[in-house]
Amino acid sequence: MSVLRKFAGQTAIYGLSTIASRILNFFLTPVYTLVYKPAVYGIFTTLYAYASICNAVMAFGMETTFFRFINKNNGDKEKVYSNTFLVVLCLGLLFLSTTFLFLEPLAHWLQAGKESSLADYKLYIQYFIFILFLDALAVIPFARVRAEGKPKRYAIIKFINILSFILLNLFFIFGIPIIINQKLPFADELSQIYHPEWIGYVFISNLIASSLTLLLLLPELLKLKFNPDKKLVLDMFTYSFPILIANLSFIINENLDKIFLGQLLPVVSSQEQVGIYGACSKLAIFLSIFINAFRLGAEPFFFNNAKNSNAKETYAAIMSYFIIALSVIFVGLVANIELLKYFIGEAYWVGLNVVPILLLGYLSLGIYMNLSVWYKLSDQTKYGLYISGIGAICTIVLNLIFIPLWGYMASACISLTVYLLMMVLSYLWGQKHYPIPYKIKKDTMYIGLAVIVVFISFVLFKRNIIVGNILLLLFTTVIFYIEKDTLKRIFKI
Repeated sequence: MSVLRKFAGQTAIYGLSTIASRILNFFLTPVYTLVYKPAVYGIFTTLYAYASICNAVMAFGMETTFFRFINKNNGDKEKVYSNTFLVVLCLGLLFLSTTFLFLEPLAHWLQAGKESSLADYKLYIQYFIFILFLDALAVIPFARVRAEGKPKRYAIIKFINILSFILLNLFFIFGIPIIINQKLPFADELSQIYHPEWIGYVFISNLIASSLTLLLLLPELLKLKFNPDKKLVLDMFTYSFPILIANLSFIINENLDKIFLGQLLPVVSSQEQVGIYGACSKLAIFLSIFINAFRLGAEPFFFNNAKNSNAKETYAAIMSYFIIALSVIFVGLVANIELLKYFIGEAYWVGLNVVPILLLGYLSLGIYMNLSVWYKLSDQTKYGLYISGIGAICTIVLNLIFIPLWGYMASACISLTVYLLMMVLSYLWGQKHYPIPYKIKKDTMYIGLAVIVVFISFVLFKRNIIVGNILLLLFTTVIFYIEKDTLKRIFKI
């Protein structure tokens, strides 16, 4: 139980920082949906979808590889740190040179018939090239901070990153117009270069925030001692390549639908549908926040405790309470969808029906990420490649078939289907190669009960907020009654 308390404590710190950062960022959504039309917001959604895929490639799974190898090579932690960073640096430089070489055709391809001009798209791509490069350089230093058990430092840097991003957004979107309209100092100069409703200011804000983050990680960067080890790098590549494919699959399932919506639907409606779908996806952010916070605390925890005699029982217990938390958040968000919808503009409400589907997909994804511990700990990352490869193929094929028929509703349903499939495959293969005594009947019961409650709240009672919250209270009460004895032992209530 002390191990679980320690895990809960570390995850709470990562969780609070992640929640604070993402909630602050979330409050930009109503700003964007107020200032930008759905078609323009669709540009934002599409470019960030591409950026997520590029981020995964440039990181090359080296974050997980770093955690695994510092536990396998206790005497060579500095060598592991330097070599993982060197790999990411080389990939980043390769990306930097290649994308600038093909800047013109990339801009033509992305712009084709869209809202912004070709010149704008060239600028957007250049901003993103440097954003991605800077973010990639921060991956391994951030992993070192987590490995050294410094969640507070991690939280502070992340918080500064998002706060600077938000303040810069507000300055560009609202601050500069105030300066111009009120004839404040530099008003004339700013009026000559400022373009209202230009989405590029969001990307400039991101670039500045990413630069500041890397500067704050300077103490970790100064600890680098470049000592290339060919054998170590090859071993890390062997381990990390399947992780890369797994991460890519996750990113593909998360973002490729938005890209396909922009490419497969008629030009006159494609960016608007992307914008609506992207904005409604933001309402599922709170479940995504919890999953990300869990991952930040869980990954180093699982590796550090792998040699304990009761490690598998601990993993099973963590899974059960993870599912309980996911289920409660799932029900809570749907119960209050009529409040949450005001965080996006009214023009986007037409897409609210996708939110419960996306939330259930995130729930399945969270369970899959938890289940994936088995192939990472047993050095069988090839199974991550198999599972994620199957998921990616299904995502691509199904989106190509069904997006032209049903638009973004098809994307949401496909996302849920693929995450469910990956979750089931990971469980079945995991129990065969690295069995963990999960409480399947109880865990499945909680998920099933959550789905029933959501259906009653969202469909039968048509999103009635009072009924939804009564059902949420009943659902939470039932869980607490079932789990009260175990909760008392863990948290000494």
